[in-house]
Amino acid sequence: MTEQPSAASKDQNNMVKVVYILYLVSLVVGITSIVGVVLAHVYHGSAAEPQRSHFQYQYRTFWIGLLYAIVCGVTSFIGIGFLLMIALLIWFIVRCAKGLMAINSGQAVPVPTTWLW
Repeated sequence: MTEQPSAASKDQNNMVKVVYILYLVSLVVGITSIVGVVLAHVYHGSAAEPQRSHFQYQYRTFWIGLLYAIVCGVTSFIGIGFLLMIALLIWFIVRCAKGLMAINSGQAVPVPTTWLW
């Protein structure tokens, strides 16, 4: 017989999904990623595995993405920044998609500290 997840675990799974969705919505709206990173930081401390790895992955996605966005902005004056922005967009979407797939299957993020995928 398989063990049913607890109510707290389901709530944490839902919060992980909410943060990923807020990140993806931020590609259109913009500000929702700030709400997402705040939620990820708040829920990280009390979360159990695998959710803790997702929250860590999420706030790292925000901060690394912000760093990359600054680099894109600075290098846009020499032309390469626009190409880097496309790469950043792909990187961001892939990280969110991989995280959503992992949480939907109940798995932790394998390496939440990675800078890539």
